[in-house]
Amino acid sequence: MDTVNHYRHIIEQTLLELTKIPSPVGEVLHETVFDRQNDHYLVVNVGWGKQRRIYGALAHIDLVGDKVWIQHDGTEEGLANQLREAGIPAEQIVLGYRIPEVRKHTGYAVA
Repeated sequence: MDTVNHYRHIIEQTLLELTKIPSPVGEVLHETVFDRQNDHYLVVNVGWGKQRRIYGALAHIDLVGDKVWIQHDGTEEGLANQLREAGIPAEQIVLGYRIPEVRKHTGYAVA
């Protein structure tokens, strides 16, 4: 399996695991949205909690070239940690939600 396909598999498995965690607020589903053709991967929260609509991205990851860009991370454990534990090297992970000046201090790729 080539590197990019291997990363796709790890990303999808990591995000699928997020959908198994029950929401602490109301009746909220965690849905995956995988655009394999354009390499966009999301987990979206959808539901109701305390008479209020819940909708938004819990996680958003893009594959850009051979780098894994974490665009949004609403998890407690941290997607970067999970992806590293699953086999993606830190130098291939970009914390896209951090400003470029800060990225160089994170231990992950700058871009």
